[in-house]
Amino acid sequence: MRNQMINRDKTSILFSPNTSEKIQKSFLTELRITSLAINEKYLGLPVYVGKSKKSMFEYIKRKEKLLSKAGKEIMIKAVAQAIATYAMSCFDLTKGLCDEISSMIGRYWWSQQDKSNKIHWVAWEKLTRRRTRQAWRILVFPDTLCAQVLKAKYFPGKSILEATARSGVSYTWRSILKGVGLLKEGIIWRIGNGCSVNIWRDPWIPRNYTRKIITPRRGSILHKVADLINPFTDSWDEQLIRDTFWEDDAKFILSMPTNSDTEDFPAWHPDPRGLFSVKSAYALGIRIRDQMKGTDASPSAENANGFDWKNYGG
Repeated sequence: MRNQMINRDKTSILFSPNTSEKIQKSFLTELRITSLAINEKYLGLPVYVGKSKKSMFEYIKRKEKLLSKAGKEIMIKAVAQAIATYAMSCFDLTKGLCDEISSMIGRYWWSQQDKSNKIHWVAWEKLTRRRTRQAWRILVFPDTLCAQVLKAKYFPGKSILEATARSGVSYTWRSILKGVGLLKEGIIWRIGNGCSVNIWRDPWIPRNYTRKIITPRRGSILHKVADLINPFTDSWDEQLIRDTFWEDDAKFILSMPTNSDTEDFPAWHPDPRGLFSVKSAYALGIRIRDQMKGTDASPSAENANGFDWKNYGG
């Protein structure tokens, strides 16, 4: 927010219902803000989520009245499903509520089509992939105000990839964490100076069946990828790499470029350009699910046994 100032006359603070009046007054005085925010929703989403998740999102079901008889097909896809998708991009809706909304849309469509074929347009599994996008933004834009606040509160001194759920966390953060599981399945680190990437733990090898090193560590004292780069030539220490890793690992490592002037950065492996999209995340999730069910023989859905699909789906 360089060269910008907060307009205190247009600013208000929202406190948790458990915040005492004394603490509220203290914050208001310290920040020189005079008004309290009492809005129940912001941009159409609930500001505070209590214990009853189902009742909090009942408004999604009530939007059925927006559907008109004319153009019902477009309205189902553009309104009924869009409302739920918008909420699910930020919150982990309960499975029961998702089933009720799906049934509601189905009943509406069937009731209006007496003599033609009827279908459901989008599976709810597809809608839940959007939570991964929120986790991706926190990972690649760590300097944003939102990312800094979440980091300070929920994963200080760590990456969001290392964040774990614990008792007492907000419903919003718990929902974002559901997306981190799928994010881990598709992320790959692009190597610059190698100082941020752990050789043995992080995914950084550009191959499909696994992006992690397959060579056993044994007693190696090498830790960061930077340890594999010759500091005098700023290129890979080929002899060290061939002595340390199996041939397959060494081949991929030596084929990768390095740049000592650039920091390591995360990319999205399923996309050739390394760019994250909800569509590619959904495709990856479906491949992992199918592999777990034994219906997909593709080797690209790696680490399928490590991804908790049932938990992710809400």
